Amino acid sequence: MNTKALDKRHVIHSWSVNDNLDPTVINESAGMYFTDEDGKRYLEFSSGLVNLNLGHQHPTVIAALKEQADKLCYIHPGFANAARSEAAAAIAAVTPGDLNQIFFTTSGADANENAIKFVRFFTGRNKIISKYRSYHGGTLGASALTGDNRRAPVEPTMPGVIHVPDPFSYRPPHGVAEADLTAHALEHLRYVIQWEGADKIAAIFLESVAGSGGGYHPLPDGYLKGVREICNEHGILLVCDEVMVGFGRTGKWFACEHYDVQPDIITMAKGLTNGYVPLGAVAVSDRIMEKLNAEKLWAGLTYNGHPLGCATAAACIKVYHTEKLIENAAQMGTIVDARLAKMKADHPIIGDVRNIGLFGCIELVSDHAAKTPIAAALQAKIKPMLMARGLSTLVKGHIIFVGPPLIITEALLHEGLDIIEGVITELSVSQ
Repeated sequence: MNTKALDKRHVIHSWSVNDNLDPTVINESAGMYFTDEDGKRYLEFSSGLVNLNLGHQHPTVIAALKEQADKLCYIHPGFANAARSEAAAAIAAVTPGDLNQIFFTTSGADANENAIKFVRFFTGRNKIISKYRSYHGGTLGASALTGDNRRAPVEPTMPGVIHVPDPFSYRPPHGVAEADLTAHALEHLRYVIQWEGADKIAAIFLESVAGSGGGYHPLPDGYLKGVREICNEHGILLVCDEVMVGFGRTGKWFACEHYDVQPDIITMAKGLTNGYVPLGAVAVSDRIMEKLNAEKLWAGLTYNGHPLGCATAAACIKVYHTEKLIENAAQMGTIVDARLAKMKADHPIIGDVRNIGLFGCIELVSDHAAKTPIAAALQAKIKPMLMARGLSTLVKGHIIFVGPPLIITEALLHEGLDIIEGVITELSVSQ
């Protein structure tokens, strides 16, 4: 049987109606491109699942992975090893403030799972607050934190999570003006804390920039700072989920730095290893660990601090530094900002555009006033039309995502945006 036949017979694909799938077979990749079994090449414009920050097959990272495989592929996590120690030190060096101690996991979802344990162990409290328009992972605890439509099908999940509305300027709560959005959201948060009991709430979990839960959108000015102040007032911990946006995606090492806010914990994955090896991490403040280091930690994984993953992470962080990719993301982000603004002005089908660094999206609507998404039949055409033109990016319903690897050049950025604009033009005619 060929690859596709074997896939159809034996592989269960995530987030899919498996009976309806006809996946493209990919044979190889390099840099900004990957190639299918027929030799057709595709420009990578969503960094896989927003994890290929360094692009495909980066030679420095591949070399480090091979070198580690030659000397130590695995060791019981109770032992120390150079790969894990060096990766932890490299992460601590780029995280803000005193987030100096690192707990390794295998993904972003279980980074959030373990962060739940850390906040509960430290505070002795049970409840956690998260936003409705959010996504924190597919495991049951992370699904409980999640507010979007991926939570409901797997309920009941972990108890103790309370969701609050988020300050999303394009789709605000009914009757709330954009200028009042931050104050309204913070007032609502205070109201929830009052009624749930501040002494029962361990932490507030927030994506520093909201990801796939509702289309990438930065938090409005003052919101995260206001949340930090509320947390300080009530002894609640602030956990920033940076699984998608950590490691330069927004033009800063971590997106919370845009808001000048110091979280107590940051969860991360994706760009940590560029997706080459599964690895996540929980960066925890010295203040928290001063207490928890004296107690038994009831958390662990067989693959905690896996040497192959840690060696890859250390190599990736080195590449971010040497190739100045955080700076490139910020610079290329200004081009994305300008192009998306012009596209919105030129195409009435575009309801909203949002971007920070290389983390952006385009919402297509049939009615600007009502903000009604384009018809499902048109939504279904977007991904095939992009792929036919040699561009691969994430599409969720009526939203097209823009998140290319941080290694992208200005010429390739314009090439990808030209393809997206061409598809939008064609869809405008069809509507």
